[in-house]
Amino acid sequence: MTNQNPDRLRLHALIIDEASRLRGFVDLLVHEEQLLIDGQADALMPVADEKNQRYRQLQKINDDRTRLLARLGLQQTDAIIRALCQDAPAALAAWDTVLKLAREARDRNQRNGVLIIERMQHNQAALTTLLAAANQPQLYGPDGQSRPTGGGRSLGSV
Repeated sequence: MTNQNPDRLRLHALIIDEASRLRGFVDLLVHEEQLLIDGQADALMPVADEKNQRYRQLQKINDDRTRLLARLGLQQTDAIIRALCQDAPAALAAWDTVLKLAREARDRNQRNGVLIIERMQHNQAALTTLLAAANQPQLYGPDGQSRPTGGGRSLGSV
């Protein structure tokens, strides 16, 4: 494959595009983490939708790259990508960025998953406490007067 080969140029473009999109994906994961830390649950749904959309875009780029390499009879390995990008410093730098950001995205996504589980456990504990309190006898009746608790004898009675 010569440096001007359309397949090689397409590969370079895919890698550069993927690096850019991965940066945006990692930025979104950082935003999601901050929302989780701040307890802004209502703001998470649109972020989750955007995260899914961006993931699909990244998956399409990866699929396109895999198909391109398969058409050339090549496997998608780091060594092959580097060999195909050796005469294109921007694409090679973008490939390094892709690898770095992919690791960062994986790590941040795992951390966010832990934060979500912790938040769910906290919410479940709070709900359990509230439900237990709701099952206790009422301290005050509808007239605002206190109700006696327990069904035993009054103090001092025989």
